[in-house]
Amino acid sequence: MQHHSPLTELETHSVSNQPQPFGDIDLFSTDKALKGAVAHAGGGAHAGRLSEFGRRCGAFETQDWSRQAQETLPKLKSFDRFGHRLDEVEFHPAYHNLMSLGLDSGLSAAAWSEGEAGHVLHGAMMILMNQADAGVTCPMSMTYACVPALRTEADVASTWVPRVQASSYDGRFLPAHQKKGVTLGMAMTEKQGGSDVRANTTRAVPDGQGGYILTGHKWFCSAPMSDAFLTLAYTEVGLTCFLVPRWKPDGTRNGIHVMRLKDKMGDKSNASSEIEYHGAWAERVGEEGRGVRTIIDMVQHTRYDCILGSTGGMRAALVQALWHTSQRRAFQKTLMDQPAMRAVLADLVIESEAATALAMRVGASLDRMADDEGEAAFMRLATPLAKYWICKRQPGLVYEALECLGGAGYVEEGPMPRLFRQSPLNAIWEGSGNVIALDVLRALSREPDSLEAVQVELRTPLGAHRAYDRHAGRLANYLTPGSLHEGTARGFARDAALALQAAALHASAPDFVFEAFCAQRLDPDRNGLLYGDVSPDVDQGRLVERAMPLA
Repeated sequence: MQHHSPLTELETHSVSNQPQPFGDIDLFSTDKALKGAVAHAGGGAHAGRLSEFGRRCGAFETQDWSRQAQETLPKLKSFDRFGHRLDEVEFHPAYHNLMSLGLDSGLSAAAWSEGEAGHVLHGAMMILMNQADAGVTCPMSMTYACVPALRTEADVASTWVPRVQASSYDGRFLPAHQKKGVTLGMAMTEKQGGSDVRANTTRAVPDGQGGYILTGHKWFCSAPMSDAFLTLAYTEVGLTCFLVPRWKPDGTRNGIHVMRLKDKMGDKSNASSEIEYHGAWAERVGEEGRGVRTIIDMVQHTRYDCILGSTGGMRAALVQALWHTSQRRAFQKTLMDQPAMRAVLADLVIESEAATALAMRVGASLDRMADDEGEAAFMRLATPLAKYWICKRQPGLVYEALECLGGAGYVEEGPMPRLFRQSPLNAIWEGSGNVIALDVLRALSREPDSLEAVQVELRTPLGAHRAYDRHAGRLANYLTPGSLHEGTARGFARDAALALQAAALHASAPDFVFEAFCAQRLDPDRNGLLYGDVSPDVDQGRLVERAMPLA
């Protein structure tokens, strides 16, 4: 936060050579990579709206909300003082301020209410909101992503989709029909199965009136104060998707018991919980016995948000490194002007730019898939590829950015520890590395058109850079008979994602950015084990200048 006129002349020394606080800045308009990628993806008409949202996300006041929401953790209230069961979570007022910032601005609704480039608009807003506070984006993401699943059941969709599209945050714990807007969550995994949801034991039986009664548990239920949850349970037919509201139709509390809140490494402002269903009332969503098929569209959209979350987290860390090193001096130069530091910063810029370009390309495919089979096929494979690679790259980048600040980056008063603790989450949420790699294999075997759509994308940059052409040739080797299997799936996911990043940069970024990426990430003669070992072909000065967060 920014303090008014702090003292610089102290009894023992003068405070000098410290950077100014970073804040009150438009995070969208000062991010040339994001602006360019949004425009190329068809979202240029939203620039004014994104600039206003970027200004609010970059405000000192918003930074202070994030600090307060991270420091004052959510608190479970299982009972009131008279012994009545509550199952409510209390949050600091700053949490509600952050939720209002995102939801009232349309972050969860824009993709479904905007006629043009709605998913691109959502994506850019998600990148910006993650720079304000990453924890609150979890309920925002699930509220956005639930719509395709809800639409598989017309009656459910007619009630709940308009509530999602209301673009309004209402933090009161009331039946949904009494609120201005809602949030939705997801509760799928159980203790014994984790990602193997077919090992679930939760059971659902008809109530004789069109609903179902659920009994069982869920090991991870993020945002337990959501107004309803999409969940999986077994009927006699098989694993089925259900919508479980916090309140029953008669206005009484539903049988969702919040057993405890998770004590997590990061994501502190968001409450994640373990829950039990004690005769909880639910509505079926989608065909009975086809629960995984019903929920998969929601998973595709939350995976998109994982990509966006990591992209936003990387940009937030990069900005801190650029801001600090542009003002801190050592050995008669700013840190940024020291050759070793400039090389590190340029390398971080390459990583952040590549993530941004591919994230917006996936968003464009979501916008176009309804009218273009090729885009739909591209989305089905590009989404897990991008999720796999970009989310894995976030922790290393954030660590390196933290090191750019030295000891100042390691203290809890600044944002870097929070960014670092947050950084592994998106690689775990919605499928860790092995799960995603196996999903890529399944997509290749079941939907060969998705591979063809990606290959079409990758042909465009051929001939533009020698390292890209060589990388494309190596990628083709995976597709020879017998070469692609569980043991090579992670390598294929990595190399395919790198090729997609290069293609996205070739389409939307200046030539020197594409060329730097190819030289630094695709040249087999460079090991790339550490940031800062930069190819002489990289224009470090232009990269750093382009990425600086200056109006």
